[in-house]
Amino acid sequence: MNPLQPEISVIVPLFNEENVIPELFKRLDSLIQSSDRNIEIVLVNDGSKDATAELIKAKSLDDANYVSVLLSRNFGHQIAVSAGMQFSNASKAVLIIDGDLQDPPELLESFYSKIEEGYEVVYAVRKKRKEGPTKKILYWLYYRILRKLSDIRIPVDSGDFCMISKRVNDIIKEMPERSRFVRGIRTWVGFKQIGIEYEREKRFAGEPKYNFKALFKLAYDGIFNFSYVPLKMITRLGLYTILISGIYFTYVLYSKFAGHAVPSGFTSLIAVISLFSGVQMMSLGIIGEYLARIYFQVKERPLFLVDEVVRKEN
Repeated sequence: MNPLQPEISVIVPLFNEENVIPELFKRLDSLIQSSDRNIEIVLVNDGSKDATAELIKAKSLDDANYVSVLLSRNFGHQIAVSAGMQFSNASKAVLIIDGDLQDPPELLESFYSKIEEGYEVVYAVRKKRKEGPTKKILYWLYYRILRKLSDIRIPVDSGDFCMISKRVNDIIKEMPERSRFVRGIRTWVGFKQIGIEYEREKRFAGEPKYNFKALFKLAYDGIFNFSYVPLKMITRLGLYTILISGIYFTYVLYSKFAGHAVPSGFTSLIAVISLFSGVQMMSLGIIGEYLARIYFQVKERPLFLVDEVVRKEN
């Protein structure tokens, strides 16, 4: 093994994080200095519009432990994480953290001790969150719904904060899917995995980059990438609709021949049409989610494009 090759890569996706970067560098520098291991920091700029790109480029030109990967535009958090995995040179393991310092990089040694014990994936489990009550409830519900629907047992309350072995990193790099859900892919590869509880901190500075729209997209990716239950639900919904219609039709016939009043009129017609139209539109929407993923997959476009890679020359 090359003595200059890092043992561990720390991947940090960044999008408009100029307010966080000084503290991020301070804590990462402290981590590098306090560790006996050769650590590489892979900073991925995901099309930031502020000074993020300039700050990480300057750091990478000054410090050989840092490498900056500047994407050509904003591809999204999951793609930025995947880009960092592609550019990792680690010989042993890869640590993935968020750039807002909600994921403490100081847990690196705790994670790596599990890798040394033979685990291939060490994921962080959030025992306490600092978000508002609405987000807490939505997160709690989402992880449990995802676990119920998914074909694999994705750990609840576990995000992208994790450490994976070089072998797992190499496997994930070769996976061609365009619609990325890293925590699901990480679970799908299997091997020996373990969770470590931690208390998730508040964002150090700036505004959260995951708004409700982005969170719902991530939720959709998790469900539709790792479950075919929504498709099965269409079949069941169709059967239930036929059953209800059959019961209603039988009731109408019975009422007619028994001399009772038969439901009729504009209101009844609109109610029935609205019900069936809603079922059809929802079914088409579910099918459309799967078709959209096939559509983007078969194009075989690159997962991301790199504008520049910056590192200090030896």
